[in-house]
Amino acid sequence: MAHIVVLGAGTGGMPAAYELRDALGREHQITVVNEREYFQFVPSNPWIAVGWRERSDITFDIKPRLERKGINFVAKRCEKVDAENKKLELEGGDTLDYDYLVICTGPRLAFEEVEGSGPDAYTDSICTIDHAEKAYENYKKLLEKGSGTIVIGAMPFASCFGPAYEFAFIVDADLRKRKVRDRYKIRFVTSEPYIGHLGLGGVGDSKGMLESEMRNHHIEWIVNAKTTKVEEGKLYCDELNEDGEVKKQHEIEFDFAMMLPAFKGVGAVVDVPELCNPRGFVFVDDFQRNPKYPSIYSAGVCIAIPPVEATPVPTGAPKTGYMIESMVTAIVRNIANELEGKEPDQKGTWNAICLADMGDTGAAFVALPQIPPRNVAWFKKGKWVHLAKIAFEKYFLRKMKKGSSEPIYEKYILSLLGINRLKDKD
Repeated sequence: MAHIVVLGAGTGGMPAAYELRDALGREHQITVVNEREYFQFVPSNPWIAVGWRERSDITFDIKPRLERKGINFVAKRCEKVDAENKKLELEGGDTLDYDYLVICTGPRLAFEEVEGSGPDAYTDSICTIDHAEKAYENYKKLLEKGSGTIVIGAMPFASCFGPAYEFAFIVDADLRKRKVRDRYKIRFVTSEPYIGHLGLGGVGDSKGMLESEMRNHHIEWIVNAKTTKVEEGKLYCDELNEDGEVKKQHEIEFDFAMMLPAFKGVGAVVDVPELCNPRGFVFVDDFQRNPKYPSIYSAGVCIAIPPVEATPVPTGAPKTGYMIESMVTAIVRNIANELEGKEPDQKGTWNAICLADMGDTGAAFVALPQIPPRNVAWFKKGKWVHLAKIAFEKYFLRKMKKGSSEPIYEKYILSLLGINRLKDKD
């Protein structure tokens, strides 16, 4: 009997545990380790931050759901991965041995890279539900004030830009619903080289479409923005030109600011020799397996993927839902192969698919594969995307509560978008 440990219980870790159980049966032991006792559906955090959702809508207790599937759950923070001895060191001094480790921790939020940033300082975040709830409290204070300037965007080395765009448009929609939009100025400050870059080098006409939408919603923007410091009510950034030289320095006064931070690897993995790159992201081969430690697999935001292209202000490549889903499935099949004495042969896809809410409409993009040149580069907007994002939230939460390993992107999202999988071409 093998013991497979999944480190992290987010949108990668929970599906990994369910798929492992379904693929391996009850003869092997599966344990999930997560520092929190609850699952949080992170894509809904922009709605939390304007009061459109509550914590109970997008969270649930993990333990009863996993135990119902015969999966062990340990609600403790992992302090260290001892890769040589195949052991996790947990908070409180406990240890946990494994035969295979699947790292799905997500990122560490590197607020320290920009002085004065983060919920413990002067900017808000929507990266966790705790942060989103705090952002909502500050947003309500802004509404009570009756007017002001709102700054939304992403810091240098950020890699997940979609939530910043979502939040900007959702705030705009919420203010319009309250009939007070005319009292607030919204500015979008991003490390991307242009609007709609998204860490992907653009997808289809994402640049033109998103610029048009921002103009229509009276959202001003600064691109190639290297945020250097934040003080109470003031954000400092250098606007760079194409050569990476300072074009203009900005001191932006704000009453409310939500800036997505850079990501780094979590503390448990960063110090393991040859496991991670300098920013702490886990190295994986084509089969999602670490080259140095073949008993370690990894999926999701925590893995090392190079940027799509060099940009004046450093940006990272996003790891979107379809990509993560396919990584998880590849890992499960490869572990199953190994337990049967076979070599790993399954590869995750490098395709990017995203449904981005815009408050009362939405935008969907598809990049097959994520890195150009692409077989498909598709970007569309419409009310249907807003409705599809709501449906996706409800379906995914129901799937996680039920313990289903059904692949939502493969089975539903691609067909919803009217796109073939291109299995042999991506």
